Amino acid sequence: MSVSQAAVESKDVLVTTWADLIRDRGGDLNTDQGVSFMWADSTFGFWNTIAFTDVDTPQDALGDRLSRAASYMRTRSQAGYLWVFEELLSAQAKQDLFSRAAEAGLQLAFSGCGMAGDLSVPDPHHPELEFRRVESDEELVTYGEINGRAYGMTLEAGRNAIAGSKLWLHDAYAYVGYRDGRPVTCAATIAARGSVFLALVATVPEETRRGYGEAVTRKAIHEGLKETGHRRVVLHATQAGRPVYERIGCRANTPIHFFQLADGGRS
Repeated sequence: MSVSQAAVESKDVLVTTWADLIRDRGGDLNTDQGVSFMWADSTFGFWNTIAFTDVDTPQDALGDRLSRAASYMRTRSQAGYLWVFEELLSAQAKQDLFSRAAEAGLQLAFSGCGMAGDLSVPDPHHPELEFRRVESDEELVTYGEINGRAYGMTLEAGRNAIAGSKLWLHDAYAYVGYRDGRPVTCAATIAARGSVFLALVATVPEETRRGYGEAVTRKAIHEGLKETGHRRVVLHATQAGRPVYERIGCRANTPIHFFQLADGGRS
């Protein structure tokens, strides 16, 4: 099997950068036999993450990986996701993925894709928005609330996502877009393995389809590239977000499937 190096990069950036984000939230980190556990037991579900670390995961190891992920999730108090990078599975493991996941008690929550690009992004302008970098605890809470609303979580879960974080204040290039003084959209980049990693892009539901998400994403990328000197951008996109990132210049490199416990069951 010829493995896409961009897909490997997508997985590696997740495992290294997400580990920093989970550590910032006081979470548990452990890698064991091809599975990385990065779990903060947070009400913000994206901070509860498991990922396969193998390249070309063989079919005969797939069931064990899935079962161990599901077993771990059942011991946690909060729900989370197993991320599976499809291009890093063997051909037979790809064919068996969904049936073996069901056997392990997992179900597909949603799918997305890994994306990356070598970019030069001008400082953007949107006629309706003012961009401000997140520089205070109050602005961290605002950023989190936008994410909570955008992803259908509670406001409390959104607030808890990054409230009080030193990493997000000092190491992230996190921006909020304000319309008439009201926060409506946000995006952030973080330096990661010779690139910048784009994370937690969100727009409040009633303000979508106005170009706000793309504008603030361009702002976060522009500032991250300028400050780090990098040209490479790596991100993980939902299917809805993919066209936005393609317009900016990123290209998909692997489908990513996000699994959760079937029926939300935990012991």
